[in-house]
Amino acid sequence: MHATAELDDIRTSEEVRPSAWKRIKELVAYREILGNLIRKEVKVKYTSSKLGAIWSMLNPLLYLVVFSVVFGVILKSKAPDFAVYLLSGLLAWNLLNTSLSLSARSVVDNANLVKKVYLPREVLPLASVGASLVDFALQTLVLVIFMAATRHFVFGPNLLLLPISFVALLILTSALSLWVGALNVRYRDTQHLLNLALLTWFWFTPIVYASAFLQDRLQAHGQWLWILYLVLNPMADIVIGFQRAIYGVVCPASVVRATQECQLVHASVGAEAAVIAGVAVGSLFLLYVFWRHFFKLSGDFAEEL
Repeated sequence: MHATAELDDIRTSEEVRPSAWKRIKELVAYREILGNLIRKEVKVKYTSSKLGAIWSMLNPLLYLVVFSVVFGVILKSKAPDFAVYLLSGLLAWNLLNTSLSLSARSVVDNANLVKKVYLPREVLPLASVGASLVDFALQTLVLVIFMAATRHFVFGPNLLLLPISFVALLILTSALSLWVGALNVRYRDTQHLLNLALLTWFWFTPIVYASAFLQDRLQAHGQWLWILYLVLNPMADIVIGFQRAIYGVVCPASVVRATQECQLVHASVGAEAAVIAGVAVGSLFLLYVFWRHFFKLSGDFAEEL
């Protein structure tokens, strides 16, 4: 019994029940290491690349070209400035997608660091989120330049949804990154299942099709179905917030004339802000739950890597 207790102490090398506040202070103390890991992630991503960070800017441009041809030429979308609508949703989605893809391998790829150096292991998936924020900033620049070139300017209270949506997105992304980062150490199939899950999630989120279209179809079967969808897919709430803030036009005249439908969800800015704030609060709860789960599994990382 005594030997088993000693083994557990060596295995975990940390408190069994950590204090969240104490852990946050420890993460702050290790912020320099977190910054170095973020720089390493960015540098490794573009090692031996001629174009470097430009690849991050080409990603949304490729989506833009493909979906513009599909919806602008083949399927003939009636939405004006459809590219802005598309890019506003992709901006949010790419941060989540890139962060989770990197976080799934964050602990595994840093096995030597985990085995030889003490550090709060949460910094590994959080560094992946930080590296993804660099891509997010570059893709935001692409969107701003494109909006300026096409003279698509948005003003007014809609813009208030952008910071709220971004905060909710960052919390949700951090929570899920901790979860997949820990799971992939024990179950290596996680990274492969994640790719399928993200692909499915993408098409169940109104990014390339009108969010109002989805709202109308679900509400036709009952208001509860639309509410259930928003609860089960918090990313949809966040994407809708980005779209409302950046695209701005709820019911473009050309869309209404052609389809008798709007482009964006029928809701006031205040109502959408309340929903997204609810997502942020729910994501904070998930962040705490997945952090505890990460901490519980992290004691076995050195043995399983």
